[in-house]
Amino acid sequence: MHPYRTHSCAALRAGDAGQTVRLSGWVHSKRDHGGLLFIDLRDHTGMTQIVIPAGSPVLETAEQTRVESVVTVTGEVVLREESTRNPNLPTGDIELRAAEFTVQSAAAVLPFQVAGSENTPEDLRLKYRYIDLRREKVRQNMFLRSRVIASLRNRMVEAGFTEFQTPILTASSPEGARDFLVPARLHPGKFYALPQAPQQFKQLAMVGGLDRYFQIAPCFRDEAARADRSPGEFYQLDFEMAFATQEEVFATLEPVMEGVFREFGGGRPVSPAPFRRIPYAEAMAVYGSDKPDLRNPLLISDVTEAFDGSGFGLFAKIAASGGRIRAIPAPGAGSRPRAFFDKLNTWARENGAGGLGYIIFDADGGKGPIAKNLEAERVEAIREKAGLKPGDAVFFAAGPEGEVSKFSGLVRTKIATELELIEEGRFEFCWVVDFPMFEMNEETGQVDFSHNPFSMPQGGLEALNTKNPLEINAYQYDIVCNGIELSSGAIRNHLPEVMIRAFEIAGYPESEVEARFGGMLNAFRYGAPPHGGAAPGVDRMVMLLADEPNIREVTLFPLNQQGEDLMMGAPTTIEPARMKELHLAPDLPKPKPVVKKD
Repeated sequence: MHPYRTHSCAALRAGDAGQTVRLSGWVHSKRDHGGLLFIDLRDHTGMTQIVIPAGSPVLETAEQTRVESVVTVTGEVVLREESTRNPNLPTGDIELRAAEFTVQSAAAVLPFQVAGSENTPEDLRLKYRYIDLRREKVRQNMFLRSRVIASLRNRMVEAGFTEFQTPILTASSPEGARDFLVPARLHPGKFYALPQAPQQFKQLAMVGGLDRYFQIAPCFRDEAARADRSPGEFYQLDFEMAFATQEEVFATLEPVMEGVFREFGGGRPVSPAPFRRIPYAEAMAVYGSDKPDLRNPLLISDVTEAFDGSGFGLFAKIAASGGRIRAIPAPGAGSRPRAFFDKLNTWARENGAGGLGYIIFDADGGKGPIAKNLEAERVEAIREKAGLKPGDAVFFAAGPEGEVSKFSGLVRTKIATELELIEEGRFEFCWVVDFPMFEMNEETGQVDFSHNPFSMPQGGLEALNTKNPLEINAYQYDIVCNGIELSSGAIRNHLPEVMIRAFEIAGYPESEVEARFGGMLNAFRYGAPPHGGAAPGVDRMVMLLADEPNIREVTLFPLNQQGEDLMMGAPTTIEPARMKELHLAPDLPKPKPVVKKD
Protein backbone atom coordinates (compact mmCIF):
# COMPACT_ATOMS: atom_id res chain seq x y z
CA MET A 1 0.00 0.00 0.00
CA HIS A 2 1.20 3.50 -0.83
CA PRO A 3 2.72 5.19 2.25
CA TYR A 4 0.39 8.21 2.00
CA ARG A 5 -2.74 7.46 -0.01
CA THR A 6 -4.51 4.97 -2.18
CA HIS A 7 -7.30 7.38 -3.06
CA SER A 8 -7.99 11.09 -3.03
CA CYS A 9 -10.47 12.53 -0.52
CA ALA A 10 -13.18 12.88 -3.17
CA ALA A 11 -12.81 9.46 -4.80
CA LEU A 12 -14.62 6.99 -2.54
CA ARG A 13 -18.21 5.93 -3.24
CA ALA A 14 -20.73 3.37 -1.98
CA GLY A 15 -19.23 0.74 -4.29
CA ASP A 16 -15.96 0.98 -2.37
CA ALA A 17 -17.56 -0.25 0.88
CA GLY A 18 -15.54 -3.03 2.48
CA GLN A 19 -12.21 -1.92 1.05
CA THR A 20 -9.24 -0.98 3.19
CA VAL A 21 -7.87 2.32 1.93
CA ARG A 22 -5.47 5.07 2.95
CA LEU A 23 -6.15 8.81 2.72
CA SER A 24 -3.98 11.83 3.46
CA GLY A 25 -4.98 15.44 3.85
CA TRP A 26 -5.75 18.25 6.25
CA VAL A 27 -8.05 17.98 9.27
CA HIS A 28 -10.83 20.30 8.12
CA SER A 29 -13.08 19.97 11.17
CA LYS A 30 -13.72 17.73 14.18
CA ARG A 31 -16.96 16.76 15.95
CA ASP A 32 -17.00 14.84 19.23
CA HIS A 33 -20.26 12.96 19.79
CA GLY A 34 -19.69 11.53 23.24
CA GLY A 35 -16.65 9.39 22.55
CA LEU A 36 -17.44 8.97 18.87
CA LEU A 37 -15.14 11.33 16.97
CA PHE A 38 -15.88 12.52 13.45
CA ILE A 39 -13.22 14.22 11.32
CA ASP A 40 -13.68 15.80 7.91
CA LEU A 41 -10.48 15.08 6.01
CA ARG A 42 -9.75 17.42 3.09
CA ASP A 43 -7.36 17.45 0.16
CA HIS A 44 -7.37 19.43 -3.09
CA THR A 45 -10.12 17.22 -4.56
CA GLY A 46 -12.69 17.26 -1.77
CA MET A 47 -13.59 15.74 1.57
CA THR A 48 -14.20 12.39 3.26
CA GLN A 49 -15.69 11.82 6.71
CA ILE A 50 -13.51 9.84 9.10
CA VAL A 51 -15.12 8.09 12.07
CA ILE A 52 -13.18 6.96 15.15
CA PRO A 53 -15.32 5.00 17.62
CA ALA A 54 -14.93 5.00 21.39
CA GLY A 55 -12.20 2.63 22.54
CA SER A 56 -10.21 2.92 19.32
CA PRO A 57 -6.45 2.88 19.94
CA VAL A 58 -6.09 5.97 17.70
CA LEU A 59 -8.83 8.00 19.43
CA GLU A 60 -6.54 9.85 21.86
CA THR A 61 -4.12 10.89 19.12
CA ALA A 62 -6.96 12.08 16.91
CA GLU A 63 -8.59 14.01 19.75
CA GLN A 64 -5.35 15.89 20.42
CA THR A 65 -4.73 16.76 16.78
CA ARG A 66 -5.55 20.35 15.87
CA VAL A 67 -7.55 21.28 12.80
CA GLU A 68 -5.40 21.92 9.68
CA SER A 69 -2.83 19.36 10.80
CA VAL A 70 -1.75 17.02 7.99
CA VAL A 71 -2.61 13.39 8.74
CA THR A 72 -2.70 9.98 7.09
CA VAL A 73 -5.64 7.71 7.91
CA THR A 74 -5.95 4.03 7.07
CA GLY A 75 -9.16 2.11 7.56
CA GLU A 76 -12.22 0.39 6.13
CA VAL A 77 -14.77 2.13 3.91
CA VAL A 78 -18.22 1.67 5.42
CA LEU A 79 -21.66 2.76 4.29
CA ARG A 80 -23.31 5.48 6.35
CA GLU A 81 -26.71 4.85 7.84
CA GLU A 82 -29.46 6.15 5.57
CA SER A 83 -30.37 8.99 7.93
CA THR A 84 -26.80 10.27 8.16
CA ARG A 85 -25.93 10.35 4.45
CA ASN A 86 -24.95 13.72 3.01
CA PRO A 87 -26.38 14.28 -0.50
CA ASN A 88 -24.38 17.52 -0.86
CA LEU A 89 -21.05 15.70 -0.66
CA PRO A 90 -19.80 13.36 -3.43
CA THR A 91 -18.49 11.03 -0.71
CA GLY A 92 -21.62 11.51 1.39
CA ASP A 93 -22.77 7.87 1.23
CA ILE A 94 -19.68 6.50 2.98
CA GLU A 95 -17.22 7.14 5.77
CA LEU A 96 -13.80 5.78 6.64
CA ARG A 97 -13.54 3.87 9.93
CA ALA A 98 -10.00 4.66 11.08
CA ALA A 99 -7.68 1.85 12.15
CA GLU A 100 -4.44 3.83 11.81
CA PHE A 101 -3.98 7.57 12.33
CA THR A 102 -0.60 9.20 11.65
CA VAL A 103 0.13 12.89 12.14
CA GLN A 104 2.47 13.92 9.34
CA SER A 105 2.66 17.60 10.36
CA ALA A 106 1.00 19.16 13.39
CA ALA A 107 -0.61 22.58 12.91
CA ALA A 108 0.00 25.44 15.31
CA VAL A 109 -2.87 27.64 16.48
CA LEU A 110 -4.30 29.20 13.31
CA PRO A 111 -4.30 32.97 12.67
CA PHE A 112 -7.79 32.47 11.21
CA GLN A 113 -10.12 29.59 10.50
CA VAL A 114 -10.23 27.73 7.19
CA ALA A 115 -13.61 26.09 7.75
CA GLY A 116 -16.74 28.22 7.99
CA SER A 117 -17.36 31.72 6.69
CA GLU A 118 -15.23 33.82 9.04
CA ASN A 119 -14.70 37.34 7.65
CA THR A 120 -10.91 37.66 7.84
CA PRO A 121 -9.08 40.99 7.31
CA GLU A 122 -7.26 41.09 3.98
CA ASP A 123 -3.84 41.80 5.49
CA LEU A 124 -4.07 38.56 7.50
CA ARG A 125 -5.22 36.62 4.44
CA LEU A 126 -2.29 37.91 2.39
CA LYS A 127 0.30 37.36 5.14
CA TYR A 128 -0.86 33.75 5.52
CA ARG A 129 -1.89 33.23 1.92
CA TYR A 130 -0.88 29.54 2.03
CA ILE A 131 -3.61 29.04 4.66
CA ASP A 132 -6.08 31.22 2.76
CA LEU A 133 -5.54 29.01 -0.32
CA ARG A 134 -7.00 26.08 1.62
CA ARG A 135 -10.41 27.75 1.66
CA GLU A 136 -12.83 26.25 -0.82
CA LYS A 137 -13.73 29.41 -2.74
CA VAL A 138 -10.13 30.63 -3.05
CA ARG A 139 -8.93 27.18 -4.09
CA GLN A 140 -11.63 26.88 -6.73
CA ASN A 141 -10.65 30.30 -8.12
CA MET A 142 -7.08 29.07 -8.58
CA PHE A 143 -8.19 25.91 -10.39
CA LEU A 144 -10.56 27.98 -12.53
CA ARG A 145 -7.67 30.24 -13.50
CA SER A 146 -5.58 27.23 -14.48
CA ARG A 147 -8.36 25.75 -16.61
CA VAL A 148 -9.04 29.09 -18.31
CA ILE A 149 -5.36 29.46 -19.25
CA ALA A 150 -5.26 25.91 -20.61
CA SER A 151 -8.39 26.57 -22.66
CA LEU A 152 -7.01 29.84 -24.04
CA ARG A 153 -3.79 28.11 -25.04
CA ASN A 154 -5.61 25.25 -26.76
CA ARG A 155 -7.95 27.57 -28.64
CA MET A 156 -5.09 29.71 -29.94
CA VAL A 157 -3.14 26.67 -31.13
CA GLU A 158 -6.27 25.36 -32.87
CA ALA A 159 -6.60 28.76 -34.59
CA GLY A 160 -3.15 28.33 -36.11
CA PHE A 161 -1.08 30.36 -33.66
CA THR A 162 2.29 29.30 -32.24
CA GLU A 163 3.42 30.11 -28.70
CA PHE A 164 6.73 31.94 -28.37
CA GLN A 165 8.37 33.44 -25.27
CA THR A 166 9.62 37.02 -25.35
CA PRO A 167 12.34 38.45 -23.05
CA ILE A 168 11.73 39.43 -19.45
CA LEU A 169 14.86 41.62 -19.19
CA THR A 170 14.54 44.35 -21.79
CA ALA A 171 14.76 48.09 -22.39
CA SER A 172 12.34 50.69 -21.09
CA SER A 173 9.33 51.28 -23.35
CA PRO A 174 6.59 53.93 -23.24
CA GLU A 175 3.58 51.74 -22.46
CA GLY A 176 1.83 54.33 -20.30
CA ALA A 177 3.00 53.27 -16.82
CA ARG A 178 6.24 53.28 -14.83
CA ASP A 179 8.73 50.51 -15.47
CA PHE A 180 10.17 48.17 -12.89
CA LEU A 181 13.91 48.65 -13.31
CA VAL A 182 16.68 46.08 -12.78
CA PRO A 183 20.25 47.35 -12.31
CA ALA A 184 22.76 45.85 -14.77
CA ARG A 185 25.72 44.73 -12.63
CA LEU A 186 28.10 44.46 -15.59
CA HIS A 187 27.09 47.84 -16.97
CA PRO A 188 27.33 50.43 -14.18
CA GLY A 189 24.67 53.12 -14.29
CA LYS A 190 22.51 51.19 -16.75
CA PHE A 191 19.26 49.33 -16.13
CA TYR A 192 17.08 46.68 -17.65
CA ALA A 193 13.31 47.09 -17.49
CA LEU A 194 10.77 44.37 -16.88
CA PRO A 195 8.35 44.45 -19.84
CA GLN A 196 5.12 46.35 -19.36
CA ALA A 197 3.96 44.23 -22.31
CA PRO A 198 5.74 42.32 -25.11
CA GLN A 199 4.59 45.05 -27.54
CA GLN A 200 7.76 45.68 -29.50
CA PHE A 201 8.95 42.07 -29.39
CA LYS A 202 5.74 40.69 -30.84
CA GLN A 203 5.86 43.28 -33.62
CA LEU A 204 9.45 42.31 -34.33
CA ALA A 205 8.34 38.68 -34.46
CA MET A 206 6.03 39.69 -37.30
CA VAL A 207 8.96 41.36 -39.07
CA GLY A 208 10.83 38.08 -38.52
CA GLY A 209 8.13 36.22 -40.45
CA LEU A 210 6.61 34.24 -37.54
CA ASP A 211 3.16 35.36 -38.73
CA ARG A 212 0.81 34.19 -35.93
CA TYR A 213 2.34 34.53 -32.46
CA PHE A 214 0.81 34.19 -29.00
CA GLN A 215 1.85 33.65 -25.41
CA ILE A 216 0.36 33.79 -21.93
CA ALA A 217 2.59 36.73 -21.17
CA PRO A 218 3.65 38.12 -17.78
CA CYS A 219 3.62 41.92 -17.72
CA PHE A 220 5.05 44.27 -15.10
CA ARG A 221 3.86 47.79 -14.36
CA ASP A 222 4.72 49.99 -11.41
CA GLU A 223 1.26 51.45 -10.95
CA ALA A 224 -1.33 51.82 -8.23
CA ALA A 225 -3.70 48.98 -7.47
CA ARG A 226 -7.39 49.02 -8.36
CA ALA A 227 -10.10 46.43 -7.94
CA ASP A 228 -9.50 45.26 -11.53
CA ARG A 229 -5.74 45.89 -11.67
CA SER A 230 -2.83 44.31 -9.82
CA PRO A 231 -0.18 46.75 -8.57
CA GLY A 232 2.85 44.85 -9.89
CA GLU A 233 2.37 42.04 -12.35
CA PHE A 234 -0.40 40.51 -14.42
CA TYR A 235 -0.87 38.05 -17.27
CA GLN A 236 -2.43 38.52 -20.67
CA LEU A 237 -3.24 36.46 -23.74
CA ASP A 238 -0.84 38.31 -25.99
CA PHE A 239 -1.18 37.69 -29.73
CA GLU A 240 -0.18 39.25 -33.02
CA MET A 241 -0.89 38.33 -36.63
CA ALA A 242 0.65 39.42 -39.91
CA PHE A 243 -1.25 40.54 -43.04
CA ALA A 244 -4.37 41.06 -40.95
CA THR A 245 -7.09 43.68 -41.10
CA GLN A 246 -8.89 44.97 -38.03
CA GLU A 247 -11.89 42.77 -38.77
CA GLU A 248 -9.66 39.71 -39.06
CA VAL A 249 -8.21 40.41 -35.62
CA PHE A 250 -11.77 40.63 -34.29
CA ALA A 251 -12.78 37.41 -36.05
CA THR A 252 -9.78 35.65 -34.49
CA LEU A 253 -10.36 36.75 -30.89
CA GLU A 254 -14.17 36.63 -30.74
CA PRO A 255 -14.58 32.82 -30.89
CA VAL A 256 -11.82 32.43 -28.29
CA MET A 257 -13.50 34.82 -25.86
CA GLU A 258 -17.02 33.59 -26.51
CA GLY A 259 -15.87 29.97 -26.19
CA VAL A 260 -14.01 30.47 -22.91
CA PHE A 261 -16.88 32.39 -21.32
CA ARG A 262 -19.38 29.75 -22.44
CA GLU A 263 -17.09 26.97 -21.19
CA PHE A 264 -16.51 28.46 -17.74
CA GLY A 265 -19.47 30.81 -17.33
CA GLY A 266 -21.64 28.32 -15.49
CA GLY A 267 -24.48 28.56 -18.01
CA ARG A 268 -24.69 32.34 -17.91
CA PRO A 269 -25.62 33.88 -21.28
CA VAL A 270 -22.76 35.20 -23.43
CA SER A 271 -23.25 37.69 -26.23
CA PRO A 272 -22.62 35.78 -29.48
CA ALA A 273 -19.97 36.71 -32.01
CA PRO A 274 -19.65 38.93 -33.89
CA PHE A 275 -19.57 41.34 -30.95
CA ARG A 276 -21.06 44.78 -31.34
CA ARG A 277 -18.75 47.53 -32.66
CA ILE A 278 -19.17 50.93 -30.99
CA PRO A 279 -17.17 53.95 -32.21
CA TYR A 280 -15.36 55.78 -29.42
CA ALA A 281 -17.30 59.02 -30.00
CA GLU A 282 -20.61 57.15 -29.74
CA ALA A 283 -19.50 55.29 -26.62
CA MET A 284 -18.67 58.55 -24.85
CA ALA A 285 -21.87 60.28 -26.00
CA VAL A 286 -24.36 57.45 -25.40
CA TYR A 287 -22.77 55.53 -22.53
CA GLY A 288 -20.46 58.15 -21.00
CA SER A 289 -17.57 55.70 -21.04
CA ASP A 290 -15.13 54.05 -23.42
CA LYS A 291 -15.81 50.88 -21.41
CA PRO A 292 -19.61 50.64 -21.74
CA ASP A 293 -21.52 48.12 -19.67
CA LEU A 294 -24.19 46.92 -22.10
CA ARG A 295 -26.10 45.16 -19.33
CA ASN A 296 -27.21 48.66 -18.35
CA PRO A 297 -30.18 49.60 -20.60
CA LEU A 298 -29.96 53.38 -20.00
CA LEU A 299 -28.88 55.52 -22.96
CA ILE A 300 -27.62 59.08 -22.58
CA SER A 301 -29.05 61.83 -24.82
CA ASP A 302 -27.62 65.20 -25.77
CA VAL A 303 -30.24 67.85 -24.93
CA THR A 304 -28.05 70.95 -25.27
CA GLU A 305 -30.35 72.35 -27.94
CA ALA A 306 -33.35 72.19 -25.60
CA PHE A 307 -31.58 74.47 -23.09
CA ASP A 308 -29.84 76.82 -25.54
CA GLY A 309 -31.47 80.24 -25.11
CA SER A 310 -33.93 78.83 -22.57
CA GLY A 311 -35.32 80.26 -19.36
CA PHE A 312 -33.20 77.96 -17.22
CA GLY A 313 -30.27 80.31 -16.90
CA LEU A 314 -27.56 77.97 -15.58
CA PHE A 315 -27.84 75.44 -18.41
CA ALA A 316 -28.51 78.16 -21.00
CA LYS A 317 -25.21 79.79 -20.04
CA ILE A 318 -23.35 76.46 -20.33
CA ALA A 319 -24.86 75.86 -23.77
CA ALA A 320 -23.97 79.37 -24.93
CA SER A 321 -20.33 78.90 -23.87
CA GLY A 322 -19.92 75.72 -25.93
CA GLY A 323 -20.63 73.23 -23.14
CA ARG A 324 -22.98 70.27 -23.40
CA ILE A 325 -26.03 69.12 -21.43
CA ARG A 326 -26.64 65.38 -21.26
CA ALA A 327 -29.87 63.71 -20.17
CA ILE A 328 -29.77 60.40 -18.30
CA PRO A 329 -33.17 58.66 -18.16
CA ALA A 330 -34.54 57.13 -14.96
CA PRO A 331 -37.51 54.96 -15.97
CA GLY A 332 -40.06 54.54 -13.19
CA ALA A 333 -38.27 56.97 -10.88
CA GLY A 334 -41.12 59.45 -10.96
CA SER A 335 -42.85 57.49 -8.21
CA ARG A 336 -39.81 57.54 -5.95
CA PRO A 337 -39.92 59.76 -2.81
CA ARG A 338 -38.09 63.07 -2.62
CA ALA A 339 -35.36 61.38 -0.58
CA PHE A 340 -34.34 59.38 -3.67
CA PHE A 341 -33.58 62.58 -5.60
CA ASP A 342 -31.90 64.24 -2.61
CA LYS A 343 -29.65 61.19 -2.19
CA LEU A 344 -28.52 61.39 -5.82
CA ASN A 345 -27.96 65.12 -5.48
CA THR A 346 -25.69 64.52 -2.47
CA TRP A 347 -23.86 61.75 -4.33
CA ALA A 348 -23.20 64.13 -7.25
CA ARG A 349 -21.67 66.73 -4.93
CA GLU A 350 -19.47 64.06 -3.35
CA ASN A 351 -18.22 63.25 -6.86
CA GLY A 352 -17.20 66.82 -7.63
CA ALA A 353 -20.36 68.13 -9.36
CA GLY A 354 -22.43 71.08 -8.28
CA GLY A 355 -25.51 68.85 -8.00
CA LEU A 356 -27.78 66.72 -10.13
CA GLY A 357 -30.78 68.48 -11.65
CA TYR A 358 -33.82 66.50 -12.70
CA ILE A 359 -37.32 66.60 -14.17
CA ILE A 360 -40.15 64.28 -13.13
CA PHE A 361 -42.77 63.52 -15.77
CA ASP A 362 -46.46 62.93 -15.13
CA ALA A 363 -49.60 63.10 -17.27
CA ASP A 364 -49.52 66.92 -17.13
CA GLY A 365 -45.89 67.36 -18.20
CA GLY A 366 -42.72 67.99 -16.21
CA LYS A 367 -42.29 68.79 -12.51
CA GLY A 368 -39.39 70.01 -10.43
CA PRO A 369 -37.18 73.12 -10.20
CA ILE A 370 -35.81 72.82 -13.75
CA ALA A 371 -39.25 72.25 -15.30
CA LYS A 372 -40.61 75.33 -13.52
CA ASN A 373 -38.03 77.52 -15.26
CA LEU A 374 -38.16 75.85 -18.67
CA GLU A 375 -40.69 76.37 -21.43
CA ALA A 376 -43.22 73.53 -21.75
CA GLU A 377 -42.27 72.76 -25.36
CA ARG A 378 -38.62 72.40 -24.32
CA VAL A 379 -39.58 70.03 -21.49
CA GLU A 380 -41.56 67.97 -24.01
CA ALA A 381 -38.61 67.93 -26.42
CA ILE A 382 -36.40 66.56 -23.63
CA ARG A 383 -38.96 63.88 -22.80
CA GLU A 384 -39.13 62.77 -26.43
CA LYS A 385 -35.35 62.83 -26.89
CA ALA A 386 -34.84 60.68 -23.79
CA GLY A 387 -37.68 58.31 -24.73
CA LEU A 388 -39.59 58.79 -21.47
CA LYS A 389 -43.23 58.51 -20.42
CA PRO A 390 -45.34 59.64 -17.45
CA GLY A 391 -43.96 58.12 -14.27
CA ASP A 392 -40.37 58.44 -15.45
CA ALA A 393 -37.71 61.00 -14.56
CA VAL A 394 -34.58 62.36 -16.19
CA PHE A 395 -31.35 63.64 -14.65
CA PHE A 396 -28.92 66.11 -16.18
CA ALA A 397 -25.16 66.49 -16.37
CA ALA A 398 -23.77 69.73 -17.76
CA GLY A 399 -20.36 71.24 -18.44
CA PRO A 400 -17.41 71.11 -20.89
CA GLU A 401 -17.77 68.16 -23.27
CA GLY A 402 -14.90 66.05 -21.93
CA GLU A 403 -16.00 66.43 -18.33
CA VAL A 404 -19.71 66.02 -18.93
CA SER A 405 -19.24 62.79 -20.91
CA LYS A 406 -17.40 61.07 -18.06
CA PHE A 407 -19.71 62.39 -15.35
CA SER A 408 -22.87 61.42 -17.27
CA GLY A 409 -21.41 57.91 -17.48
CA LEU A 410 -21.06 57.81 -13.70
CA VAL A 411 -24.64 59.06 -13.35
CA ARG A 412 -25.86 56.39 -15.80
CA THR A 413 -24.24 53.65 -13.71
CA LYS A 414 -25.45 55.11 -10.41
CA ILE A 415 -29.07 55.44 -11.56
CA ALA A 416 -29.15 51.96 -13.06
CA THR A 417 -27.71 50.55 -9.85
CA GLU A 418 -30.21 52.42 -7.64
CA LEU A 419 -33.12 51.31 -9.85
CA GLU A 420 -31.73 47.74 -10.10
CA LEU A 421 -31.74 47.87 -13.90
CA ILE A 422 -28.38 46.22 -14.58
CA GLU A 423 -28.99 42.69 -15.80
CA GLU A 424 -26.74 40.52 -13.67
CA GLY A 425 -25.74 36.99 -14.54
CA ARG A 426 -24.68 37.50 -18.15
CA PHE A 427 -21.62 38.50 -20.16
CA GLU A 428 -22.05 41.32 -22.69
CA PHE A 429 -19.10 41.91 -25.01
CA CYS A 430 -18.42 44.77 -27.38
CA TRP A 431 -15.59 46.37 -29.30
CA VAL A 432 -14.91 50.06 -28.90
CA VAL A 433 -13.30 51.24 -32.15
CA ASP A 434 -12.05 54.40 -33.87
CA PHE A 435 -10.13 55.85 -30.93
CA PRO A 436 -8.67 59.31 -31.57
CA MET A 437 -5.00 59.14 -32.56
CA PHE A 438 -4.19 62.38 -30.72
CA GLU A 439 -5.60 64.55 -27.94
CA MET A 440 -4.88 67.97 -26.51
CA ASN A 441 -2.81 67.86 -23.33
CA GLU A 442 -4.72 70.19 -21.01
CA GLU A 443 -1.65 70.95 -18.90
CA THR A 444 0.77 71.81 -21.73
CA GLY A 445 -1.67 72.82 -24.48
CA GLN A 446 0.27 70.55 -26.85
CA VAL A 447 -0.96 67.71 -29.06
CA ASP A 448 -0.17 64.32 -27.52
CA PHE A 449 -0.92 60.67 -28.25
CA SER A 450 -4.28 59.72 -26.79
CA HIS A 451 -3.56 56.00 -26.60
CA ASN A 452 -0.99 53.67 -28.17
CA PRO A 453 1.64 55.61 -30.17
CA PHE A 454 2.38 52.54 -32.33
CA SER A 455 -1.12 52.40 -33.85
CA MET A 456 -1.67 52.99 -37.56
CA PRO A 457 -3.55 56.28 -38.15
CA GLN A 458 -6.61 55.93 -40.33
CA GLY A 459 -5.67 57.54 -43.63
CA GLY A 460 -1.97 56.90 -43.10
CA LEU A 461 0.66 59.48 -43.97
CA GLU A 462 -1.76 61.56 -46.03
CA ALA A 463 -4.04 62.07 -43.03
CA LEU A 464 -1.08 63.03 -40.84
CA ASN A 465 0.04 65.61 -43.41
CA THR A 466 -3.34 67.12 -44.31
CA LYS A 467 -5.84 66.73 -41.45
CA ASN A 468 -6.27 68.39 -38.07
CA PRO A 469 -4.49 65.92 -35.74
CA LEU A 470 -7.45 66.01 -33.32
CA GLU A 471 -9.72 64.72 -36.10
CA ILE A 472 -7.56 61.69 -36.97
CA ASN A 473 -8.70 58.32 -35.69
CA ALA A 474 -6.49 55.27 -35.26
CA TYR A 475 -7.00 51.63 -36.14
CA GLN A 476 -7.20 51.05 -32.42
CA TYR A 477 -9.74 49.12 -30.42
CA ASP A 478 -10.66 47.80 -26.98
CA ILE A 479 -12.62 44.67 -26.17
CA VAL A 480 -14.96 45.26 -23.22
CA CYS A 481 -17.08 42.88 -21.14
CA ASN A 482 -19.62 44.09 -18.57
CA GLY A 483 -17.97 47.49 -18.37
CA ILE A 484 -14.46 46.10 -17.84
CA GLU A 485 -11.77 46.62 -20.46
CA LEU A 486 -10.22 43.24 -21.14
CA SER A 487 -7.79 44.38 -23.80
CA SER A 488 -6.49 47.15 -25.96
CA GLY A 489 -5.26 46.36 -29.44
CA ALA A 490 -4.46 47.94 -32.76
CA ILE A 491 -3.42 47.53 -36.32
CA ARG A 492 0.19 48.60 -35.94
CA ASN A 493 2.09 51.34 -37.65
CA HIS A 494 4.65 49.34 -39.66
CA LEU A 495 5.94 52.17 -41.89
CA PRO A 496 8.94 54.20 -40.61
CA GLU A 497 7.91 57.42 -42.36
CA VAL A 498 4.40 57.24 -40.87
CA MET A 499 5.78 56.57 -37.40
CA ILE A 500 8.27 59.45 -37.59
CA ARG A 501 5.54 61.85 -38.73
CA ALA A 502 3.10 60.69 -36.02
CA PHE A 503 5.69 61.24 -33.31
CA GLU A 504 6.62 64.59 -34.83
CA ILE A 505 3.01 65.77 -34.43
CA ALA A 506 3.18 64.71 -30.78
CA GLY A 507 6.32 66.80 -30.25
CA TYR A 508 9.06 64.19 -30.69
CA PRO A 509 11.80 65.12 -33.20
CA GLU A 510 13.06 62.40 -35.53
CA SER A 511 16.35 62.19 -33.63
CA GLU A 512 14.52 61.29 -30.41
CA VAL A 513 12.35 58.71 -32.16
CA GLU A 514 15.49 57.15 -33.63
CA ALA A 515 17.16 57.14 -30.22
CA ARG A 516 14.22 55.64 -28.35
CA PHE A 517 12.79 53.25 -30.94
CA GLY A 518 15.71 52.72 -33.27
CA GLY A 519 15.48 48.95 -32.99
CA MET A 520 11.91 48.83 -34.22
CA LEU A 521 12.39 51.55 -36.86
CA ASN A 522 15.43 49.77 -38.30
CA ALA A 523 13.50 46.51 -38.42
CA PHE A 524 10.69 48.18 -40.34
CA ARG A 525 13.20 49.42 -42.92
CA TYR A 526 13.98 45.81 -43.87
CA GLY A 527 10.48 44.83 -44.93
CA ALA A 528 7.67 44.73 -42.37
CA PRO A 529 4.27 43.17 -43.07
CA PRO A 530 1.08 44.94 -42.03
CA HIS A 531 0.17 43.43 -38.68
CA GLY A 532 -2.09 43.81 -35.66
CA GLY A 533 -3.20 42.11 -32.50
CA ALA A 534 -4.47 42.49 -28.97
CA ALA A 535 -3.83 41.17 -25.46
CA PRO A 536 -6.88 40.44 -23.27
CA GLY A 537 -6.05 40.23 -19.57
CA VAL A 538 -6.21 36.75 -18.10
CA ASP A 539 -6.68 38.05 -14.54
CA ARG A 540 -9.71 40.15 -15.53
CA MET A 541 -11.26 37.28 -17.47
CA VAL A 542 -11.02 34.98 -14.46
CA MET A 543 -12.30 37.73 -12.15
CA LEU A 544 -15.44 38.04 -14.30
CA LEU A 545 -15.93 34.28 -14.60
CA ALA A 546 -15.47 33.77 -10.85
CA ASP A 547 -17.80 36.72 -10.15
CA GLU A 548 -15.20 38.25 -7.86
CA PRO A 549 -15.11 42.01 -7.16
CA ASN A 550 -11.33 42.17 -6.75
CA ILE A 551 -8.53 40.81 -8.93
CA ARG A 552 -6.56 39.68 -5.86
CA GLU A 553 -9.16 36.96 -5.33
CA VAL A 554 -8.05 35.20 -8.54
CA THR A 555 -4.27 35.69 -8.09
CA LEU A 556 -2.25 32.93 -6.44
CA PHE A 557 0.06 35.15 -4.35
CA PRO A 558 -1.09 38.77 -4.78
CA LEU A 559 0.45 41.98 -3.50
CA ASN A 560 -1.62 44.27 -1.32
CA GLN A 561 -2.87 47.68 -2.43
CA GLN A 562 0.46 49.26 -1.50
CA GLY A 563 2.37 46.82 -3.71
CA GLU A 564 3.71 44.83 -0.75
CA ASP A 565 4.06 41.07 -0.39
CA LEU A 566 3.10 40.62 3.25
CA MET A 567 3.93 36.90 3.14
CA MET A 568 7.50 37.13 1.78
CA GLY A 569 8.27 40.61 3.12
CA ALA A 570 8.87 42.25 -0.26
CA PRO A 571 9.99 44.84 -1.13
CA THR A 572 12.93 44.71 1.22
CA THR A 573 16.23 46.49 1.79
CA ILE A 574 19.45 45.17 0.27
CA GLU A 575 22.71 44.83 2.21
CA PRO A 576 25.33 47.53 1.50
CA ALA A 577 27.75 45.11 -0.17
CA ARG A 578 25.17 44.13 -2.75
CA MET A 579 24.26 47.78 -3.37
CA LYS A 580 27.94 48.56 -3.95
CA GLU A 581 28.26 45.64 -6.37
CA LEU A 582 25.35 47.07 -8.37
CA HIS A 583 26.84 50.60 -8.24
CA LEU A 584 23.79 51.93 -6.40
CA ALA A 585 23.59 54.46 -3.60
CA PRO A 586 20.31 55.05 -1.76
CA ASP A 587 18.84 58.54 -1.87
CA LEU A 588 15.98 58.12 0.55
CA PRO A 589 13.47 60.87 1.37
CA LYS A 590 14.26 62.61 4.61
CA PRO A 591 11.86 61.87 7.45
CA LYS A 592 9.51 64.68 8.31
CA PRO A 593 10.54 66.57 11.45
CA VAL A 594 8.48 65.87 14.53
CA VAL A 595 6.85 69.03 15.84
CA LYS A 596 6.54 68.96 19.61
CA LYS A 597 3.53 70.63 21.14
CA ASP A 598 4.01 72.68 24.29
